[in-house]
Amino acid sequence: MTQQSVATSDKLDAAVLKVAGVVVLGAIMSILDVTVVSVALPTFQSEFDASYARVAWTMTAYTLALATVIPLSGWAADRFGTKRLYMVALALFTIGSGLCAMADTIGELIGYRVLQGLGGGMLMPLGMTIMTRAAGPHRIGRLMAVLGIPMLLGPIGGPILGGWLIDTASWHWIFLINLPIGVIALIYAQFALPKDAPEPSESFDFVGMLMLSPGLALFLYGVSSLPEAGTFTEAKVWAPMLVGGALVVAFVRYSFRPRHPLLDLRLFRNRSLTIASVTMFVFIIAFMGAGLLFPSYFLQVRGETTLTAGLLMAPQGIGAMITMPIAGTLADRVPIGRTVPFALGLIIVGFFGFTQVDPQTSYWLLGGSLFVMGLGMGGTMMPIMTSALRTLQAQEVACGSTLVNILQQIGGSVGAAVMSVILTNELNGSRQIPGMVDESGKPVTEAGLAIASQQRPELLQQMPVDPSLIERGLDFAAKSFASTFWVAFALVVLTLIPAFLLPRRRQPAQLGDPRGEQLKTPVVIH
Repeated sequence: MTQQSVATSDKLDAAVLKVAGVVVLGAIMSILDVTVVSVALPTFQSEFDASYARVAWTMTAYTLALATVIPLSGWAADRFGTKRLYMVALALFTIGSGLCAMADTIGELIGYRVLQGLGGGMLMPLGMTIMTRAAGPHRIGRLMAVLGIPMLLGPIGGPILGGWLIDTASWHWIFLINLPIGVIALIYAQFALPKDAPEPSESFDFVGMLMLSPGLALFLYGVSSLPEAGTFTEAKVWAPMLVGGALVVAFVRYSFRPRHPLLDLRLFRNRSLTIASVTMFVFIIAFMGAGLLFPSYFLQVRGETTLTAGLLMAPQGIGAMITMPIAGTLADRVPIGRTVPFALGLIIVGFFGFTQVDPQTSYWLLGGSLFVMGLGMGGTMMPIMTSALRTLQAQEVACGSTLVNILQQIGGSVGAAVMSVILTNELNGSRQIPGMVDESGKPVTEAGLAIASQQRPELLQQMPVDPSLIERGLDFAAKSFASTFWVAFALVVLTLIPAFLLPRRRQPAQLGDPRGEQLKTPVVIH
C-alpha cells in the first residue's frame, strides 16, 4: 500500500482534512444508524406485529455481524487495500440500508441488518487506518479528535433524527436517509482517497478465525439476551456465553503458537497498552451501560417524546464537542496520565446528578450534569486510545488496537446488559396492584403502570386508578433509576485506579514509523 509521508506540521492540513471528510461521512452513517434503529424498535413491534424480543434482533444481528468482521479487518486491508475495501464497506452498508427500507417482514429486516453490520463494522477501522496514514504519528491526537466527534454525537443525534423521521414520515426513512449519504461518500472516496497498492500479507490464520469470530458472536449473543431473560440461569443466556467464552479461551491458548496469529496477545506485555485496555474496559462498562438509561429516564419517568428525550441529551454532545479538540491537541503534547484523571473527575461530578433523580428533578440540573459529563467524555476516550497506539510499533498497531476495541465491544455489551438487569430487578420490587395482570398474565406493579401511563396516557382512561398510585409508581421508578445510576457511578470512580497508572511522562511516538513500515488496520468500535 502507498506509504504516506509522515507529516511534520502540527496542523491538520487541507489534504488530511479532505481525507477526513470521507471517513467522517462513513462514521456518521454507521454510528447514527445504531441509535436511530434503537428508537424505532417500538414502531417495528406495531408494524410487524412482533414481540420486543423479536424486534430487538434488528440490533443484535447488527452487533453480531460487527463482532464477526472485527478480527478480519486488518488482514483484509493489507490483502486488498484500504481504499478498495473502504468503498466495498460503504457499498455494503448503503445497499443493506436500501434493502432494510424494503423489508416486508421482521425476518427480512433482521437479515438485511446483518448485511449492514458487515459493511458498517469495517467503516470505522478502515477509516481510522486511512486517516492515521494521512496524518502521521505527531498529529494522531488531533486525528482521533476529528473521528471521535461523530462517535460521541451518534448517541445524541440518533434519537433526535430517528424520532423526527418516524413522527414526520415513516420508519422506512431511518434507512432511506443513508442512500444519498452513501452515494455521496462513495463518489467522494473515489476521488479523495489515495490509490491502493496492496501487497501480499502474512498467511491468514483460519484456525484462529474459526475460534475467535464465532466465540465473540456467541458470547455477545448470550450477553444481549440477558436483559430479556433477567437472569443468568436462563439457558439462552449462559449456554452461548459458556460456548463463546470457551472458544475465546481456546483462542487465547492457541494464539501463542503460530508466528502470525489473528491477534497477537503478546502485545499485552506493553504496559501502556495493558493499562489503557483495563481503564477503557471498566469505563465502558460503567458509562456506556448507564448512558443508555439516561434517555430511558426521560421517556419512562418524565413521559417525554423520543424527540424531546434526544434534545434533552444534547448538552452531553455539546460538552464533548468543546473538549475533544482540546484533548486531541493535549494528547500530542502532554502525557495522558496528567489529563485523563481530571476528565474522569468531571464525569464523576456530572454523573452524581443522576444518582439523585426523582420524578420532578430540574431539567436545568440534569442538562448541566450531562454537559459536565460531556466535557469529561471528550477528554477521556480518544486520549486513552491515542496513548495505546502511540507506544506500539507500526506493525503492531492493527493487533493492539483490535485487542483494545474487542474489549470495548464486550465492555459495552456487558455494561448495557448488566445495567438493564439491575434496573429491571429494581422496578420489579414495586408494589403489585391487586387483581391487575398484563397480557401475559403477569401481575402489574405500580411502577409498571405508572411508566406505561407516561408513554400511553389513554391507559388511565381505560382503567381508572387512584392518582396517588401513579404518583407512588413514578416515585419508585425514579428511585430505581437512581439506584442503577449509583452502581454505574461506583464503577466510574473505580476507573480512577487504573487511570492513575496511565503514563505521566511523555512517550516517544512509534506509530507510523517513517522507515517504511506499513500500518495495519487499527479498529475502533462504536
